[in-house]
Amino acid sequence: MTAIVLATLNARYAHASLGLRYLRANLGRHRDDCRIQEFIIGQKIEDIAEKILADAPRILGLGVYIWNVEETARLVAQLKTLMPEMVIVLGGPEVSYETQEQRIAMLADYVITGWGEVSFPALVEKLLAGEKPEPRIIAGVQPPLPALALPYAEYTDEDVRQRYLYVEASRGCPFKCEFCLSALDKTAWPFPLEPFLAELETLYARGARQFKFVDRTFNLKVDTSLAILGFFLAKLAAAPQDPVFVHFELIPDHLPERLKAAIQQFPPGTLQFEIGIQTFDPTVQTRISRRQDNERAASNLRWLRDECNAHLHVDLIAGLPGEDVDTFARGFDKLVELAPHEIQFGILKRLRGAPIARHTQEFGLRFNPDPPYNILATNVIDFATMQRLSRFSRYWDLLANSGRYPRSLRRLLGDSPFAHFLAFSDWLYARTGQTHALAQERLVRALYDFLCEIRHFDAGEVGSELAGDYHAAGGRSRLPFEAADAPMPAPRERKNSGATPTRQARHLRQT
Repeated sequence: MTAIVLATLNARYAHASLGLRYLRANLGRHRDDCRIQEFIIGQKIEDIAEKILADAPRILGLGVYIWNVEETARLVAQLKTLMPEMVIVLGGPEVSYETQEQRIAMLADYVITGWGEVSFPALVEKLLAGEKPEPRIIAGVQPPLPALALPYAEYTDEDVRQRYLYVEASRGCPFKCEFCLSALDKTAWPFPLEPFLAELETLYARGARQFKFVDRTFNLKVDTSLAILGFFLAKLAAAPQDPVFVHFELIPDHLPERLKAAIQQFPPGTLQFEIGIQTFDPTVQTRISRRQDNERAASNLRWLRDECNAHLHVDLIAGLPGEDVDTFARGFDKLVELAPHEIQFGILKRLRGAPIARHTQEFGLRFNPDPPYNILATNVIDFATMQRLSRFSRYWDLLANSGRYPRSLRRLLGDSPFAHFLAFSDWLYARTGQTHALAQERLVRALYDFLCEIRHFDAGEVGSELAGDYHAAGGRSRLPFEAADAPMPAPRERKNSGATPTRQARHLRQT
């Protein structure tokens, strides 16, 4: 029997929950009475319930997020049927706002909104003492960050070997972009630097080589950024044969020369930046309270692409209030011209509590009432068009972001990337009726037919480029348009060397 179980449903096995580890690290004298159990969305709810009940916990804490709330609600309902005496406590961003109207909150015993590292241990102390405190919905206490026990010792050896390790040098965000829950933060708060670097040292000594920073504004305080980059540069210098892979979220219009100099020292395959552009339209930026110098952001993106080895993952959002398809298309084409390795074509979501909801009436925002709360239509983009954009997003991820089709993609996009890819997206959906479960061989054949039959490119040139892309990415089949006696490539070693993830490694091979 375990007194406390902390659990959540992650989107993938590789995603280890940082939140659960913070909670366990801060349980004080009850830490050793607590066990973490992690599951994956799509698992059978009965199987998850069985594994939790095998520990017969007195208290179950569940992390609830936009991607798992529906399955977690079903889990809570089953657990309450099977073991009603177990106290279920919910936390996480999905239940921190609009809490009382949610079914899952009504099913559970307690909900802690906001930060949980202080309020959850306090609740546990009372529950284990036999008390039943009121109220059911508890506003989480936000402590000063130096008061928190850091969670990194909670990563197991299996986590270190097989999963991304999420770390944070700061919390919060000073910016007020209304589509983001971080707009509700008053500022960004840094963790004490030296203890944090000591934790990184320990993780590295245990064998960790992939680190994903969840800070919203990694490059806000340049001195701190340089200290952290310097930590990883020292590791790379000491053991170049044993590289690391580090992911940061970068503010696009803030790249001082000191930071550029440090970034340039990272070798290929070791550094990734996620960069939120979201929109290039100044009117829309003002409307959603986003401060961004577009020219400086574009200049910085160009520098990053041309002058350093970092992998660039850049975000755009379709469906922002008042932004029509033509305006979005111009921004998309501008971003394609800047040539980041990946463009994350996102669809606006109405996260619970996010200020974007204030524009609903004026701009006719119609959101899906169920998770992931994606925008279905606005006053300038109807539902059918939004569906087309959603399919564009999915196909773009398969063809462009995957890094599998560099030569063929350049031919497809030409001088009007958005228009040409939208035409292909419409054609592909009409042909297949699918956006998922599309095998690579089927995608290759579809792209070949579109480029030859619809765009009227030379079949020989198209076939040569597609075959080259397909085989370079590891494809082993003989394609229908390849000559019967064409030599097949030798098997390529599919395992990446070092810590570089597979998708990023494909883009790296193109350079």
